[in-house]
Amino acid sequence: MSIYTHRDSNIRKTWLLVTLFLVVIIGLGWFFSYLYDNQLILYLAVIFALVMNFFSYWYSDKIVLKLTGARAASREDFFDLYTVVENLAITAGLPLPKVYVIDDLSPNAFATGRDSKHAVVAVTTGLLNILEKTELEGVIAHELSHIGNRDMLLSTMVVVLVGFIAILSNIFLRSVRWGGGRSRNNRAAGALMLVGVVLAILAPLIATLIRLAISRKREFLADASGALLTRYPEGLALALEKIGRSNQPLRGASDVTAHLFIANPFGSAVKGIHKLFLTHPPIEERVRALREMS
Repeated sequence: MSIYTHRDSNIRKTWLLVTLFLVVIIGLGWFFSYLYDNQLILYLAVIFALVMNFFSYWYSDKIVLKLTGARAASREDFFDLYTVVENLAITAGLPLPKVYVIDDLSPNAFATGRDSKHAVVAVTTGLLNILEKTELEGVIAHELSHIGNRDMLLSTMVVVLVGFIAILSNIFLRSVRWGGGRSRNNRAAGALMLVGVVLAILAPLIATLIRLAISRKREFLADASGALLTRYPEGLALALEKIGRSNQPLRGASDVTAHLFIANPFGSAVKGIHKLFLTHPPIEERVRALREMS
């Protein structure tokens, strides 16, 4: 797949995600309106789906920056970082993105924003502390490739939409405890309630699987595109090896935002349920692919 076909694919996936979210939320609204014999639930579901799609398009990047604790980085305080971003953006033919930093010892980075004119590149102070200039260039080129490949909007919207699906699921499961349904003693109503609980449990899981499917392939392409941009694949390979050796998890890391980062933000010693939701291919495979380009 070329960069250009990947861009077109991401545009189609974004529209598919928006449509799927509309269908799922409206479908759940219809189901629960029937279950509770309340047409208002369906109307609210339609309004909610439309508002959330609008909200996720225009404001998802701000939500991501808030969730990750990123702050705007001034040119004076982070001159070397600014210079690297500026030079590579010019080389890539992209507008200069806003530059943010996260005060965290864990080495990582991500890009967000709805398009190249409203893009943000964020790096942790831990990343700046351990990378040489050529390695930092490799990481920034990787993130700029996400911008050029139009990965950002899709990935950023997923954060908001998956998060809201999980919230809706939680609301319904709580409502079951409080009681509801047209007839608590009716066998059909009981069956519908059971189906409703299953849907509420599966909805966030399905949304998470969509997020995982979107994430893995794009990292390989961003690695390759970034290496072509710097013309030095070894820089990114060395950076990934250093990031991979870190045992320091990112403070505030969550499964909802993990797919945005250049590497999984939970540290190299991933444990527990996080293993089920890893959004990145193994760093060893990425490094091997980069060195094959050299």
